[in-house]
Amino acid sequence: MFSEGDLQAIWLTLKLASVTTILLMLFAPPLAWWLARSQAKIRPLVESLVALPLILPPTVLGFYLLIAFSPNHFLGRWWLSFNEHSLAFSFSGLVIASVVYSLPFVVQPLQSAFVHLDKRYLEVSATLGYGKYERLYKIIFPMLLPSFIIAGALGFAHTIGEFGVVLMIGGNIPGETQVLSIQLFDHVESLQYSEAHQLSFMLLAFSVSWLVLIYGFLQKRQQRILNA
Repeated sequence: MFSEGDLQAIWLTLKLASVTTILLMLFAPPLAWWLARSQAKIRPLVESLVALPLILPPTVLGFYLLIAFSPNHFLGRWWLSFNEHSLAFSFSGLVIASVVYSLPFVVQPLQSAFVHLDKRYLEVSATLGYGKYERLYKIIFPMLLPSFIIAGALGFAHTIGEFGVVLMIGGNIPGETQVLSIQLFDHVESLQYSEAHQLSFMLLAFSVSWLVLIYGFLQKRQQRILNA
C-alpha cells in the first residue's frame, strides 16, 4: 500500500497537472493559431522559444527559471509585492515552470491542426455572418476536437512525469513541491525499492491507460466520421 507521503505526492502531482493543463488550454490555442497563420518576421523566433523545452535539458530551464523567480530579479520582486512567499520553492512556481516546460506539447499539435485547416470553412462561415468567436466555437473547435484532446492529454501526461524542472524550482518540500517523480527518486535514493516499484508501476500503468483511452476515443470518432 502507498504511504501517507506517497498519497500526498500523488494528490499534489494530479493537482499540478490539472492546473497546468487548464492554463495551457486557455492561452495555447491563440498562440498556436498565431503561429499557424501569421507571416510576421518574429514568428520563427517565437516558434523557437516555444519549442525550446523539447531540446533544452530540464535542469538548464529550471536553473534559469529559478534565477528569474528569485527576489533579485523583476519577476520574483513583482511576485513578492503581492504575496508573502517567493515563487521559488512554492506550488505557484511549479505551475509556472510546468506551463513553460509543457508548452510545446500543447501548442504544436494545435498549430499543426490549424495549418491543415481548410480555409474554405472559415470563408463560408464568414459569408453566413459568423463572427470571429462564433467561427471559433461553432466551426473550428468541433472540427478540430481530436487535436484539442490530444494537446490537452499530452500536456497533462507530460506534467505528470516532470522531474528536472520541478526539482530545480520546487526542491523537495512534502505537501508543497514533492511531486511523484521526486518522491520516487527519494525512494530509490534511500534504497526503498519496494516503494519505488509501487510508484513506478502506477506511473507506467497510468501512462499506458491514458494513451489507450485517448487513442481509443480518436479511433471511435474516426469510425463515426467514416460511417456517416
